[in-house]
Parts: sequence; C-alpha cells; structure tokens
Amino acid sequence: MPTEVALLESRALRVEQMERVDVLDKVKSLVMLPDGIHVRTEDVARYFEVSTTAVRRLTDRHQGELAENGMRVLRGAELRSFHSDILSLWERGKPESYPQAATQLRLYTRRTVLNVAMLLRDSDIARCVRTYLLDAEQDLRAGYSSLEHRVTRVESCLAGVGSALQELGPVLNRMSHRLDSLDRRLDATHQVVGAMSVWLGHMSEDIVRIDGRMDDLARNLKDLSRRNRQR
Repeated sequence: MPTEVALLESRALRVEQMERVDVLDKVKSLVMLPDGIHVRTEDVARYFEVSTTAVRRLTDRHQGELAENGMRVLRGAELRSFHSDILSLWERGKPESYPQAATQLRLYTRRTVLNVAMLLRDSDIARCVRTYLLDAEQDLRAGYSSLEHRVTRVESCLAGVGSALQELGPVLNRMSHRLDSLDRRLDATHQVVGAMSVWLGHMSEDIVRIDGRMDDLARNLKDLSRRNRQR
C-alpha cells in the first residue's frame, strides 16, 4: 500500500488518485468561483489554510504537472473575457464587486486542487486529503482481495466441474453409440412395417376378390336349388 511520503514523491502514484476529486469536499468545503469550475490562488490558499505565497511557490515548482491537471494562466483578451463572464455571474448573487487581477490570473480546477493537496507538505488540510485518499485506497485493495478470493473459489468449483465432465465423456460416448444403434434398428423396423403394410394391402385385395367369388357361388347355389324344386 502506498504511503503519504510515496504520494508526495511519486507523480505516478498521484496520477492514479487524480479522479478522486470528491475527497476535497469530504475533508473541507471548497468554494468555487461563480462559474462552478475554477478557483483562484487565494481560494486555494484559503482552502488549505496556508499563504498565497506558499501556493505560488508550489505551483511554480510543479507547473507542468499542475497544467496537465487543469491549471491555466489567463492574460490579455482571454483574461478580460473571463472577467466579463465571471462579473456577470458574480453580480447576480452578490452585491460586492468581483476582484480583478491587473495583468494575469491563475486558475485551478478541482482536479488541480487535488493535485496541490498531494504536493503541499505544510498543510493539515492537505495531509487530511492525503490520508483520506490512502484510506480509501486501502479499502479498495481490501475489496479487490475479497473479490479475488471469491474468483479463486469459483475457479476451484469450475475445476471440479471439468473433472466431472471428463468422467462423463466416455459415458456420453457409449450412450451416443447405443442411440445410433437404436436408430438403425428403428429404421429396419420401419422398413419391415412398410413391407407388411404393402403385403396386407395385397391380401386385402385378394380377400375382396374371394368375397366376390363367394357371392357368385352363393347365387349359383340358390338358382340351382330353385330349379330342383321346380322339377
């Protein structure tokens, strides 16, 4: 499990935690600018309860990393446009004027503030954020361990099923041969039954012919008997 020192020293470990911006508000409420996206250097300093100078020194040392996670510096027309947008939002909810920077303005997102929390050493708030991250990491690892144990048990059960299927294979093979033999016998029986059906059809025709001849014979006998009585 990573330690607080490792988190302070390893950029790779910080990258792994960069999606956990929810931790910030669980430790302390982070007050955003009216756009709900950015904060200024003084807002970051107020959140971590340190001086703005300490925040500026840190951002200067880690400017590349923080820029990758949302920090930006506005100047010129971009700064004037941002001030205009923020001022219109600010005046809707607050009567006081929005403080404007003279030449430039450094902005941070929640992701950047979390990055600062993993870099800032002399802040109790930053230490609390790092502790919260590490505790959550430990809980997550424990959950993974439990899941891995359950997966191992499932794999063991599947191994048993595999052995049973191997033993069942020969039995199924024999049953398949017996069923094939039964199919052949049924085919032979069908052929015999078909032949018998044909033979019985012929016999039925013979019986019909015999019945006709018997009827003729009976009529002849009746005629002969009648002539004998007439004599």
